[in-house]
Amino acid sequence: MTAKSNAKGETYRRVNTILISQPKPERSPLYELEKQYGLKIDWRPFIHVEPVSVKEFRKQRIRPNDFGGIIFTSKYAIEHFFRLCKEMRIEMPQETRYFCLTEAVSNYLQKFIVYRKRKVAVGNRDIEDIKLALMKYRRKLRFLLPCSNLGAKRVSQFLDENDFDWQEAEMYRTVSSDLSDLKDITYDMLVFYSPLGIKSLYDNFPDFKQNNTRIAVWGDATSKAVEERGLKINVKAPQPGIPSMTEALKRYLDISNQSK
Repeated sequence: MTAKSNAKGETYRRVNTILISQPKPERSPLYELEKQYGLKIDWRPFIHVEPVSVKEFRKQRIRPNDFGGIIFTSKYAIEHFFRLCKEMRIEMPQETRYFCLTEAVSNYLQKFIVYRKRKVAVGNRDIEDIKLALMKYRRKLRFLLPCSNLGAKRVSQFLDENDFDWQEAEMYRTVSSDLSDLKDITYDMLVFYSPLGIKSLYDNFPDFKQNNTRIAVWGDATSKAVEERGLKINVKAPQPGIPSMTEALKRYLDISNQSK
């Protein structure tokens, strides 16, 4: 394999195969890169969600309908909240107020309730986006935060700092997927979007050695998880002028896969 170097002395080796540590989407700009550079891109989720059973949930001694405000951070939180309500034969009161971190989460909520805008507060991405709506009911409602085993640290911190009457409810778990079938398969590049992907890699392959495998990462938290394992980051996004993983990969491939 011929290696190339740039002005900074970084070594680039040709990339023929890439493994993306996420489920395969219906559409993705990465499909165009696959054609443009003659790549083979495989998609494989390194983590998955498992439900908390009713029996397990009852040990938390939580009745969802005892709370007047429900804070949803994801579609998973909504799905498992209403799953448990159904299995426990609990109907949420009509006056319950819902607080959704994003519009996508809010839209998903419409599958489960009779949607009334005055009962639903919607943010753009962060808990601060719905701060005014939350503060309005801080002294009037008890709040429930459905979440996974990983919690929702930013939201929990906000609720504690602002003295809310609230409780966390673990309703699902995010766990490492079984990747044992990949044991004898190697890729030129691995792409990670969260620290959990790195954890799953080592849960499955404790003796993983990077060797010539290139690693691409999304976000500072993922970068930190990679570096803590002593691995080298070859591609990183977002960065100034590089807003997407597609653009970051394209810039790398423009050098690594260029003709001699």
